[in-house]
Amino acid sequence: MAHRLFEGKEHAAAYWKYRISPSDHLIQQVLDFLEKQKGRPFDLAVDVGCGSGQGTVLLANHFASVVGTDVSPAQLEEALEHAKRPNITYRQCVAEELPFDDSSVDLVTAMSAFHWFDRPRFLQEAHRVLKPHGCLALLNYSMDMELSCNDGCSHSLNQVCKEFYIALQPYRSAHLGRSSIELYRQTHESIPYPDKEWHDCLWVKKSMPLSSYMGMVESFSSYQALLREDPQKAKRLSEDITQKLLSAMKVTSTETEVVVGVRYFYLLACKPEED
Repeated sequence: MAHRLFEGKEHAAAYWKYRISPSDHLIQQVLDFLEKQKGRPFDLAVDVGCGSGQGTVLLANHFASVVGTDVSPAQLEEALEHAKRPNITYRQCVAEELPFDDSSVDLVTAMSAFHWFDRPRFLQEAHRVLKPHGCLALLNYSMDMELSCNDGCSHSLNQVCKEFYIALQPYRSAHLGRSSIELYRQTHESIPYPDKEWHDCLWVKKSMPLSSYMGMVESFSSYQALLREDPQKAKRLSEDITQKLLSAMKVTSTETEVVVGVRYFYLLACKPEED
């Protein structure tokens, strides 16, 4: 079965506030692949495991209709608050049972969500709903983000970040295996479509307050697992890491801007014409 996480209202709000979105360049890579394989017009895109909708809204400029699906009512409630375009709708459902007709969807995406699904069942379902020459795009980013600042303290910052990630590693879900990137790479290899692509390094950089970087890491499943197990330990860890980062930057305010570099990896696959 799929793993159900990130469903609380507070966690959903943190998702929208702190989680980064794929860059315009990354979305364009997906669209270029779809146009090459299928051609325009782009009618329907389905963003599965959409969470609070950051990725869903990025597709709205390019499709006649975009539907975000998620198992969590709290996440969808958060997404609806930010759905400003009339061609975006949301549906509550599990990833493995999508409420769409056979061969009706141009693009199926899962942005930082596929690893939580029942992966074989989801891939079968994506195949069912995709049109011939429709495309599947599975995107994710690695947790080992890099921080940089203008005064040459980047090395010190990233040593502290590494300490943070190592402390959270024991709380990583066993469902994810040792490496998310390997999980996605193996999925790419297993998809039996002749037209497919694998990309394992596309850096997205974004400036944000240090507090937002901390909020983003605290929204990860590993930190949330620690928070459930030992709230005081989780709080102490966050406070300790925050103070070490402030010290490395020689500042006192968590609203000081840092540049967060995130490494995306993704696979693209085109459903062939059926016999």
